[in-house]
Amino acid sequence: MSNILVSGLINIETTLRIDGFPLHYNPVNYPFLGVNSTVSGVGYNLAKALTVLGNQVNFVSLIGQDMAAKLVKEALATDHIANRFVLDAIPQTAQSVILYDKTGKRQIHVDLKNIQEQPYPESIFEQAMADCDLLALCNINFSRPFLSKGRKAGKLIATDVHTIGDLDDNYNRDFMQAANILFMSDEALPMSPEDWAKLVLKRYAPDILVIGLGSQGVLLTVKQDNFSERIAAVQTRPIVNTIGAGDALFSAFIHGYLATKNPYTAIKKAITFASYKIGAASAADGFLDAESLELIHSKGRSFI
Repeated sequence: MSNILVSGLINIETTLRIDGFPLHYNPVNYPFLGVNSTVSGVGYNLAKALTVLGNQVNFVSLIGQDMAAKLVKEALATDHIANRFVLDAIPQTAQSVILYDKTGKRQIHVDLKNIQEQPYPESIFEQAMADCDLLALCNINFSRPFLSKGRKAGKLIATDVHTIGDLDDNYNRDFMQAANILFMSDEALPMSPEDWAKLVLKRYAPDILVIGLGSQGVLLTVKQDNFSERIAAVQTRPIVNTIGAGDALFSAFIHGYLATKNPYTAIKKAITFASYKIGAASAADGFLDAESLELIHSKGRSFI
């Protein structure tokens, strides 16, 4: 078991199943059992997945002073995530709406309320960081001051900048500069993932770089081994919704890497973990525990 700090977003997520994209206008629809609301958000997804995998998580986040905050606190208790560092410091809790179709394609709408303008108390963060092996700092503004604090404290820093297409991206540059373990998606890359990885390593020099390739798997780059190769995706169960696949991949990699210090084993198990997760509708559901992950991974499901 590892001690991990997660700093990131919590939101109330509503998922809506639709027939397909593009969505054509229709005044009324009745998608029976197709609308669901849960507690989610990138930070929550990571904290829950890492907890299910058996790690001790210090979860740093901001929620509102509203009815939604009560739902968040109930979910934290149900999922056995300590709420000591989750502060009700903004008026409204963030919300999201996610449309998804039967093929698993999704469209995300996120209302962050005013969370991007609200700092998190640095003294409380320092308490949360003290006994942690790794800091998973999500790319939300209240995490930004913690990048330098974590580096100065000698902590391992992991972050996921998600969809990115500019090496000098103003919003994400600080996160890429600080990360020992850096994740991102290929969805908006202006060139091949292999060429992009070379540029990222030259500019930011993370120890480990993972570029998610969706149904094609990932590109794993390990600096010290001069290694950069694609690792294929696997099929573990039918796809329901691909929302949260990247969060699942990221969290399971962190779990596996801290346990073994072997990025190659960690990424293969993380791919299995993410594949199983997308058999659930919500971004915060479908997580395997460590024993189940080992069992399913050992079966060697066929590559797709």
